[in-house]
Amino acid sequence: MKLLLLAGSGEAREIAAALSARSWPETIASISGGARDGPPLALPTRRGGFGGRAGFEAFLDAERIGAVLDATHPFAHRITRRTAEICAARELPYLLVERPPWRPGPGDRWTMLTHEAEAARHIPPGATVFLATGRGSLPGFANLAGREIICRQIEPPEAPFPYPGGRYQQGTPPFSEAEEIALFKRLGVDFLVVRNAGGERSATKLAAARALGLPVLMIARPSAPDCPRVETVAEALDWVARLGALA
Repeated sequence: MKLLLLAGSGEAREIAAALSARSWPETIASISGGARDGPPLALPTRRGGFGGRAGFEAFLDAERIGAVLDATHPFAHRITRRTAEICAARELPYLLVERPPWRPGPGDRWTMLTHEAEAARHIPPGATVFLATGRGSLPGFANLAGREIICRQIEPPEAPFPYPGGRYQQGTPPFSEAEEIALFKRLGVDFLVVRNAGGERSATKLAAARALGLPVLMIARPSAPDCPRVETVAEALDWVARLGALA
């Protein structure tokens, strides 16, 4: 049975490494064109979109895919919804790996948002705003005029910042809590804006905000489709192992 791994998360990288080490017979990974660059996955990998629903279905047929493991980013909701629908219609085994979201704890000053555009209502003019949401989210913050916007990204900027008074902050994760505290202090950050992607590796910015007493605007995840799902890499690998036993 040939397995398609839809990648784009840290979990996908761990799954790819584990499947490679176990010599799982037939697996191909796919990373969308919008996913960030990083070290190569430990599996044969294609990069780029499929060309919509019809293109994805054609790919499934051409590659004779027998099961799909979706370990895309928690905010890649369009990909997840389309994939779950297509697999259900085809009666193709499908599993979503969805890490738990972050939840506020003692000392956190979170405001929950449903969309980026809501942030402007909570940030006064003149404030310094640190966007830990990726450059792809910048169109959603077009109404933050009058604030200093700092957007962190991994790759060097390819074009000027799209809004007056804004700039990119380049950096490659992971970042320690101490590094985040030092950065926020140096930049004079007043507000931290984050997408609720979950995960321990990137939670250090939230710990830093808590330590500094900074308000956090937390953008909620889009709702996921009703589909089989697990939270951990170990559970995903167990699912793959069961597929192998049934093949």
